[in-house]
Amino acid sequence: MTAAGAATTALAPVLTGCGADTPGGDTRLKLVAADYGDKEANSSRKYWEGLVREFQKQHSKIKVDVEVYSWTEVDKRVADMVAKGKAPDLAQIGAYADFAAAGKLYSADQMLSIPTQADIIASLAKAGEVHRVQYGIPFVSSTRLLFFNKKLFAKAGIAKAPENWDEIQSAAKKLHAIGVKIPFGLPLGPEEAPAETMMWMLSAGGGYTDQNGSYLIDSPENVKAFTWLRDEMVGQGLTGPGNPARTNRQEVFDAFCKGEVGMLNGHPTLMQQAQAGHIEFDMAPLPGIKGPSKSTMGVADWIMAFKKNGHRDEIGTFLDFIFSKDNVLSFTTQYKLLPVTTSAADAMEESRANSDLWQFLKPLRQAAELYPVSKTSWASVSKTVKEKIGAAVQKGGDPAAVLGEIQREANATELADRSDR
Repeated sequence: MTAAGAATTALAPVLTGCGADTPGGDTRLKLVAADYGDKEANSSRKYWEGLVREFQKQHSKIKVDVEVYSWTEVDKRVADMVAKGKAPDLAQIGAYADFAAAGKLYSADQMLSIPTQADIIASLAKAGEVHRVQYGIPFVSSTRLLFFNKKLFAKAGIAKAPENWDEIQSAAKKLHAIGVKIPFGLPLGPEEAPAETMMWMLSAGGGYTDQNGSYLIDSPENVKAFTWLRDEMVGQGLTGPGNPARTNRQEVFDAFCKGEVGMLNGHPTLMQQAQAGHIEFDMAPLPGIKGPSKSTMGVADWIMAFKKNGHRDEIGTFLDFIFSKDNVLSFTTQYKLLPVTTSAADAMEESRANSDLWQFLKPLRQAAELYPVSKTSWASVSKTVKEKIGAAVQKGGDPAAVLGEIQREANATELADRSDR
């Protein structure tokens, strides 16, 4: 999943040049970027066009051509370019680890100025490391909070947002009693199963990996989380009539925006969708077993630079410009995402206009945990989670067995990746 967490429509790509150096000695960079809009009117193409215009006013010898593709195709586009020996200079996509492991990327310290490197939020910079060297540069980020429908809560006599698992179940039962279709939305379908899974793992004190970065998917904490979901939520009819294993995140978001969902875990873009649906909602930290979860899930999208064309200095100049405070704020505020630099995060916290993002920003800087994206095996493990985790919460499902199977496949994939290296 992307930081925006939204499936975008397939907009036509923007092709603005060939990416080769010009005869007059100017350097021409090629950037391939993902589109965070869902229609032409809010395509992020417009952001890049404006950014490039401003950049070239200051750096006339560096030309930048941009291609923008929807999230459904951008990763594959870049992979195909690389496979054909035509890697772009820069790619702003969802994952970097495979390219880094193959030795195709510049490291961050080879490109970024020291002030820019120092400004990137430390936890995000660390998540961009492969073998303790940073190759992935976070572009935007987001975290997750518990969303709840204020009108439905008031009607059901629920005085405050749940802070622990028992309170989640109690609130869900009250919502169910007044006829709410989906007391708690639990999307474990393919669209966002890895994210929903990670949130429940973290709420139990677990996670995908241990402190050393080794997979620990079948830990007692993780088994406890999915056993509780199976017995105390799904088994009690508190997650709605649909099968969580086949329920996608956007389906639950759409239902929330129609007033059919009492509560669910959501990311910042849900705010805009709920407001458009005229839903009165509020947000709270994700509940844990005995109190608010000690950590929440963070997601980052990445920008990376390929060595292929040898434009290291020019790439660094452009990246320093991209990560200036004002440019970071311009993009993140437009798409209701979180900044990845300390200077932009500080500015966002000081701006009343962005107060709706403050609750999301706090955990990003304090306790957010990201997917293990530095592992080249993660893409395969994530796919396995999508395919299998829903079975853990179904009637008769065995969470320990399901998580154990995912763990074994993760170990095998990790071992194979190490052998390839």
